Amino acid sequence: MPLLSGIRRLGNRGIEYSIVLSFSSLLTTPLNTAIITYKMNGRSDPWYRRLLSSLLPSLEWLVPGLGVKRWFIFVLLGTTLIGVGLGVIILDFYRTAPDTWWLPLLSAASLRFLARPLRALIFGGLGLGLIMFGIWEVNRSLMTPYVRPGHRVVDTLRVHRQRERGPKVIAIGGGHGLSTLLRGLKVTTHNITAVVTVADDGGSSGRLRRETGILPPGDIRSCLAALSNDEALLGQLFQYRFPDDISGLNGHSFGNLFISALAEITGSFEEAVAESGRVLAVQGRVLPSTLHNVRLVADVRLPHTLNEVRIEGESQIPQINGRVRRVWLEPSNPPAFPQAIQAILAADLIVVGPGSLYTSILPNLLVPDLHEAIRASRALKIFICNVATQAGETEHFTCGDHVRAIEEHIGGGLFDVIVSNDRTEGRLPQGVDWVLAEEDLDEDYAIYRADLIDTLHPWRHDSQKLAQVIMDLFQERTGPLVE
Repeated sequence: MPLLSGIRRLGNRGIEYSIVLSFSSLLTTPLNTAIITYKMNGRSDPWYRRLLSSLLPSLEWLVPGLGVKRWFIFVLLGTTLIGVGLGVIILDFYRTAPDTWWLPLLSAASLRFLARPLRALIFGGLGLGLIMFGIWEVNRSLMTPYVRPGHRVVDTLRVHRQRERGPKVIAIGGGHGLSTLLRGLKVTTHNITAVVTVADDGGSSGRLRRETGILPPGDIRSCLAALSNDEALLGQLFQYRFPDDISGLNGHSFGNLFISALAEITGSFEEAVAESGRVLAVQGRVLPSTLHNVRLVADVRLPHTLNEVRIEGESQIPQINGRVRRVWLEPSNPPAFPQAIQAILAADLIVVGPGSLYTSILPNLLVPDLHEAIRASRALKIFICNVATQAGETEHFTCGDHVRAIEEHIGGGLFDVIVSNDRTEGRLPQGVDWVLAEEDLDEDYAIYRADLIDTLHPWRHDSQKLAQVIMDLFQERTGPLVE
């Protein structure tokens, strides 16, 4: 049981309650009960109750997992040794000093008129109190610039430690779906690595790719913004898109230009991404699936005919009114980014999707080294099926169609669990249908069905619901990670 499980303050009609519950790790049984102090109609509590109420929250620093108690022990041990050394000097001086007028004062200050155990208790208590007060004030002075207003240092530290020990998660995909997933996962673990496609050739990313020759930064920018600790301001700045009436900047996003400028300064696209992550205080990493300048190509069957056309360019594929038959990368067999391979092999959990099936998910899996690393990894592998179909890519697709499309490109047996939405409430845009898992799909795959939709945008996943389902599945297989 935690040393201090909780402190709650409630107010109602001038009555203030301060309830301190179950601090059984240190206190004896008679004291291991709820201590309720109250203030009613302006009547003040006794001083000792107010003192106790002010001291008890400090016990939260002794809760297991904060990584603080071990350093308290070192401080106490060092202070004790200093005290022993000073005590030896004072004792020697006291024994050898001549009989002077100030010797009785020294004797009184050392409380020689009290029993030795009581003297040890008094001096030890005062020393411990001064040490704790000093440590508290030093921590507050050092941490104040880094703690958000309204958040206590101990709470911030507890959350940081919990997420620091979270599982190593690899999220593979691109576009809005991957950003949604990352936004939910970052509240459970800091050990996140997003592996992002670099086949984008449309919009601001496509223009920068053609004009400067760098890899498309768009999907990477969105993932960095989603993982940012300050998504409310810096994240919005990174996602800001200049209006069309600004010559030269029209349609560009600030984040894309920022990454492009850093790539020129550092001489390395991957270093520019890493530096952008530091600027945004990202908890985790965002890595490209490959550093090669790849292009996505697709064979699309036109409607009402058996003819197929070849479409070049990721942004062009959804524009063709037809059914995608096959996609591939040119040049073929591009080498994977080595850091992405290392992260996949060291992962505890690998999540593929959600996102555009043919233009976000498959471009990553089509990198041979990358999908072979996924197969070789001992991590739990989860595929997140889209909530709704996507025009130009997956019209009338079921969950099984998504899985079979992936298997047709890279082979079967890649995923341990397939997660599908089972809630169909809400209004979808015209031409968009729900993606559901067929009943007979359970015969061939491990299917997990849950409510995953965003109630405001039912054609998208809810980031918190999705992250909770993923972590529940992970803990069901492995059990919670403990230090």
